[in-house]
Amino acid sequence: MKQKASFITAFAFTIAAASASIAETELTVYTAVEAEDLARYAETFNQSHPDIKINWVRDSTGIITAKLLAERDNPQADVVWGLAATSLLLLKSEGMLEAYAPTGVDQLDSKFVDGDNPPSWVGMDAWVASVCYNTVEAEKLGLTPPSSWKDLTDPQYAGHVIMPNPNSSGTGFLDVSSWLQMFGEEEGWKFMDALHENIARYTHSGSKPCKLAAAGEIPIGISFAFRGAKSKAAGAPLEIIVPSEGVGWDMEATAIVAGTANLEAAQTLVDFTVTKEANEMYNTGYAVVAYPGVAKPVEHFPEGLLDAMIDNDFEFAANNRAAILKEWQARYDGKSEAK
Repeated sequence: MKQKASFITAFAFTIAAASASIAETELTVYTAVEAEDLARYAETFNQSHPDIKINWVRDSTGIITAKLLAERDNPQADVVWGLAATSLLLLKSEGMLEAYAPTGVDQLDSKFVDGDNPPSWVGMDAWVASVCYNTVEAEKLGLTPPSSWKDLTDPQYAGHVIMPNPNSSGTGFLDVSSWLQMFGEEEGWKFMDALHENIARYTHSGSKPCKLAAAGEIPIGISFAFRGAKSKAAGAPLEIIVPSEGVGWDMEATAIVAGTANLEAAQTLVDFTVTKEANEMYNTGYAVVAYPGVAKPVEHFPEGLLDAMIDNDFEFAANNRAAILKEWQARYDGKSEAK
């Protein structure tokens, strides 16, 4: 009897130890996803995978990208869940990503998946540039609404425009890289020189210019469309303007960091990120998602925005990122807000 009891005790201890071991699986996940969404992401994942704990490291796109590059020889992250595809292309070129084809990746729109087989990254959702225009504040100042990017260089807007710093913000970088693609390099920098004259300051967040416009602190914020639609739905007096020349865009994407000691758990997380359930979750914060048929109409999302998305050259943006950011820094960083 005593022997049986000892066996049961030992068996119970083994099960408890195994359970504790499973429960202790932790992933360090780097992200640029809006901070307000992270708890929801982890909670949704943990409903089906309670044995994996996510430890978030969150900052803006530029800072997360710089952090990953600085840690190239001693990686601290296991997974990147929610970073601009242009940043992941750069990391891929540096050999910093673990190629992996997650279960169900074939269900995604192909433009959201790295072209290599197996892919080094998979897309989640897309965000698209737009102008958030506070009609009340603009009327007080006697401004007329712009209809194009080049309209924003009009002297009437001097000191009334805020946009993101591309060194910090993925939204800022997609703006700058798209202007260079749309206007050509020489004309693109000329445009930014003229725009700089009207800029009040550069923020370190892609959503902040629209939030400031929604709050009436500035009449014009260069940001992304979903943030504008969300603020307008909350009652802000915003017009979300789609510039006539076209709009830049980027996608958030996911990848496994090469060298992770938690490869199996990392693969489990990445498998989840491509599911229909995960894409439904993304659709709460983004109007365009990778899984076809999931995205629901977004209230106040501007008409014609998807048609205005440029044929974005992600390779150009990734390969020229360092040079573009260096040039931008030299020309315009004097108006950046303090970090």
